[in-house]
Amino acid sequence: MGADPIISSPIISLRGVTKVYGEGPTAFQALKGVDLDIQQGDFVAVMGPSGSGKSTTMNILGCLDVPSGGTYLFKGHHVETLDRDQRALLRRRYLGFVFQGFNLLSRTTALENVELPLLYRGEDKKTRYDMGMAALDKVGLKDWWDHTPAELSGGQQQRVAIARAIVTQPDVLVADEPTGNLDSQRSIEIMELLTDLNRNSGITVLMVTHEPDMAAFARTIVHFRDGLVESIEAGVAA
Repeated sequence: MGADPIISSPIISLRGVTKVYGEGPTAFQALKGVDLDIQQGDFVAVMGPSGSGKSTTMNILGCLDVPSGGTYLFKGHHVETLDRDQRALLRRRYLGFVFQGFNLLSRTTALENVELPLLYRGEDKKTRYDMGMAALDKVGLKDWWDHTPAELSGGQQQRVAIARAIVTQPDVLVADEPTGNLDSQRSIEIMELLTDLNRNSGITVLMVTHEPDMAAFARTIVHFRDGLVESIEAGVAA
C-alpha cells in the first residue's frame, strides 16, 4: 500500500446549511443548520436513520440539489451562488458518483460505459480509450473491457461503475450505498477498492451507508439525526 494522503485543509465546508421542501404549513425542513468540514484526502462515511438528512446533505454536496440557506464552500468557492450550468460544470470536473444500482448501460461494453463521462466532456476517441482502459485497470477489470453488464457479476458491475466515476480523475468520489446490492464478500472487495483509491490516488471519498461494518473502512464517520450532524468520530481505519 502507498503512503496515506496528507489531510490538510477542508475541500468542503458547510456552514448553517438548511433545506426546506414545500411552502407554508406543509413545508418540511430536512436540514436545520448543518455544519460540516471534509478534509482533502479523507474517507468519510455518512450514517443516520431514514429522514435524518444524510441523503439531502449528500445531494447538496454532489451539486444535485441546492441549500435553502447557509453556505457551501468547495475549494474555497461558494457553491450556493452557482447557477445550474455552473453546478453541472463543477460536477463534471471535480466529482465522481457511484450508486447502489450501478446505473450501467445494458447494451454497451464495460469500456463504453466507462468512457461515457469523457464523451460528455468532448474528449477524442483515443483519449477516451486510453483513459477508459486506465480506469478499468485501476479497478482490476482491464481484461473485461469488452464485456456487457449482463456478462459481469454484481461486484464486477460495481467496479465498472467505480471506473466510470474515477475516469475523469475527480477530487471527490460520492458513493451512495455502494455495497447495498452486493453480498458480504463482494461488499468487502468494493470497500477495499475504495480504500485503495483513497490512499493511493488521493481521492476524497464520501460514502452514505447504513452498515456499520462498511463504515468501519472509513477514516471519519459522520452521524446525522433530525436534520443535523449529531456526532463525528474517527473510524477504525483512521
